[in-house]
Amino acid sequence: MKTFSSRLPQVGTTIFTVMSRLANEHGAINLSQGFPDFSPPALLLERVTHHMQAGANQYPPMAGVLPLREAIAEKVAALYGANYDVETEITVTAGATQAIFTAITACVRPGDEVIVFAPVYDSYLPAIELQGGTAKVINLAPPGFRPNWAEVAATINTRTRLIILNTPHNPTGTVWTADDMRELSRLVCNTDIVLLGDEVYEHIIFNGPHASLARTAELRERSFVVSSFGKTFHITGWKIAYCLAPAALTAEFRKVHQFNVFTVHHPSQLALADFMRAEPGFAAGLAAFYQAKRDFFRAQLAGSRFELLPSDGTYFQLARYERINRMPDTEFARWLTIEKGVAVIPVSAFMPDGTDHGLIRFCFAKNETTLAAAGEKLRAV
Repeated sequence: MKTFSSRLPQVGTTIFTVMSRLANEHGAINLSQGFPDFSPPALLLERVTHHMQAGANQYPPMAGVLPLREAIAEKVAALYGANYDVETEITVTAGATQAIFTAITACVRPGDEVIVFAPVYDSYLPAIELQGGTAKVINLAPPGFRPNWAEVAATINTRTRLIILNTPHNPTGTVWTADDMRELSRLVCNTDIVLLGDEVYEHIIFNGPHASLARTAELRERSFVVSSFGKTFHITGWKIAYCLAPAALTAEFRKVHQFNVFTVHHPSQLALADFMRAEPGFAAGLAAFYQAKRDFFRAQLAGSRFELLPSDGTYFQLARYERINRMPDTEFARWLTIEKGVAVIPVSAFMPDGTDHGLIRFCFAKNETTLAAAGEKLRAV
């Protein structure tokens, strides 16, 4: 073969892989990629082993095992007052990225426009492009990174097919409010616009209840809502999540799902169902758990030359570094990793137009010993 034309010619290796590899190469403390360095609950691990040994090693149902879909339905009803049908409106997926890709594939056609908010998680735009859609990027500005609803209204037109929102927001830690959801509802009322909510950090929110798309009937009826067991139960490597949607949208979602993954690891699903029933308060305790880590990490940087931005949700902390030097953020992230021994993510990697606000992202989903060791290095920078 002499030539091969790429469908994603601008796409390279993700910044998360790049920075984690650099951390490994230089023995740096990895506060870049968003994964915990501590173990999931022991009971959850025990239940996976149990179900493997009990014979749950063949294909589960395409939509996910019934006990897990029932546990999801109970959780969502208790949290948001939303009743999703376990047979027609809940699908277990191979991670949140697969769920997001599947929802985009199910909705977006050539010529459609999709509104996204930047900083934007890196999987959204390639998925839109692969379906022949056009991303209409609305940049959020620091330090608050709040949506400008007048700009959103001006961007919506007859070609707008989908709006993707991410709250709590990666990488900024911004949390959308009930007022934001009311504005969104007003804008999409009397349209055929579909919404896709990336809500994988729904339980990691530090200031009040999560404003889920599932909470409001007018939004719920047009929304895919994606959540992540990986983020909730410290099992990012299991790649398991779920998607909620009304029956008509779920039917289209499953048409794609059955051909891009078909189904998800069987014993893990059963183990999660068992754990959710045995420890129903685990997710509710996640906000306090991570708020303590956030506060510990912020205390570690007290007296440093980093300027910390607010973090109202997720397990990420943004920081300015202009009092240290004026490097572009990508160069600074490499320098900090190689020369100072702490790996971070440059926020410009989340900006499709490359806008550089002089910000880096730390992940504080780590043991306190890890955060303390990183803090010692960062205070010396």
